[in-house]
Amino acid sequence: MKKLFFFLIVLPFMIYSQTLNGRVSSSYYSFERYSLPGISQTYVRAYQTMNMSLNKGNFSLKTRIALEGDIVNPLEKDPRVRLYNFILEYRKLFGFVTAKVGRQSLFNSLAGGAYDGVSLKLSKYGISLSTLIGVNVPPYQKIALSDSYKDNYVFYSKMKITAIKTLNLSFSFINKNYKPIEYSAYRLDSLLNPIQYLVRKNSTQFTYVSGEFNFTPRNNLSLFSKLDYDLNFEQISKVVLRGRMEVVKNLGVNLYYNYRAPRIRYNSIFSVFDFANTQEIEAGFDYKYSPTITFNGNFGFVQYKDDNSQRVNVGVITRYVSFNYRKTFGFAGELDAFSFSAGKPFFNNLIVPTIGFSYTDYKLAYNENKNKLVSFLAGVNIRPWKRLSLGLQGQYLNNKFYNNDFRVFLRINYWFSTKLGVI
Repeated sequence: MKKLFFFLIVLPFMIYSQTLNGRVSSSYYSFERYSLPGISQTYVRAYQTMNMSLNKGNFSLKTRIALEGDIVNPLEKDPRVRLYNFILEYRKLFGFVTAKVGRQSLFNSLAGGAYDGVSLKLSKYGISLSTLIGVNVPPYQKIALSDSYKDNYVFYSKMKITAIKTLNLSFSFINKNYKPIEYSAYRLDSLLNPIQYLVRKNSTQFTYVSGEFNFTPRNNLSLFSKLDYDLNFEQISKVVLRGRMEVVKNLGVNLYYNYRAPRIRYNSIFSVFDFANTQEIEAGFDYKYSPTITFNGNFGFVQYKDDNSQRVNVGVITRYVSFNYRKTFGFAGELDAFSFSAGKPFFNNLIVPTIGFSYTDYKLAYNENKNKLVSFLAGVNIRPWKRLSLGLQGQYLNNKFYNNDFRVFLRINYWFSTKLGVI
């Protein structure tokens, strides 16, 4: 029934389509899992993904759909179909309006994700206004609509000003509502006897206004700031300040500040707790030694309610190889981590081998023993034709939780583009 529904929607659009573009990906992920000592099962997870775009003039129909399952030991919900996007789009309506209807993605730090709904974007004279009205997508991106619009809706609006070349300003508002899934649990009655209880929670939501400021007066100077304000709790939720300046040729310094309050949904049980805010300050540099070699380093300080922690990060990036060392200490735990990765194309990008290694030594508290983690990966990507690529990667991990864990990942990508006539 789902396949028939999908076909009936797409067919009328295909009749008048002019171009068909897309990509088909097949991925296979194999690993072994031990349920008891000496007892294990091998899993081979398969993922089939299709991105497709049908276009005619200013009309487009875009979709991204995936099918997943295990071909050796199927899980309870296998196979599972996920519909990530299904959008009917019309551009340049009245010369400055873009309209979309269907399942679409919202790129927003407060409520990013996929929604079923309608969106409009108006762009004129360096000013754009975007609006989305929709509902949350069912779990696992099912091909279905939400069963409760009034408890699962989202409203988003954003105005962006780019009329001045060196200055970008934006202001946004979002109101997102979410209905928690009902579940059964055992509770004690007045006589302390266990009874099964159906837990039903009210819809929770959050409402924020945000502002962003991005200023680049010169090529060697950039400034960025962002503020999120929680209208329900009437408090500042987040402040970000970031700047970079090239003090001398090829040497840049950067500063970063972040104030963050916990993001709690209104009506949620967590709203009754007293949470502490954190402040984060970081300073660093980047030095371009040559067109292919760049050195960088940063030192960060995080202030918690009653304690603090620090971190140091240094690294070098070259055309084919990169090295990085990171250290943290203080309230957030102690960590020493070293990593490197390398990759180089051969024969005009026909073959691209890659390799990576990391070693981490850490402990979460001062009086705990240190843990060690070693990971290694090696892979190769082969692209014999422009439209076809094959990637193979092996992954190895070893620590006290995963002893000699080895996994294999295979991906095949095929791109297609063709012109269609009227049927």
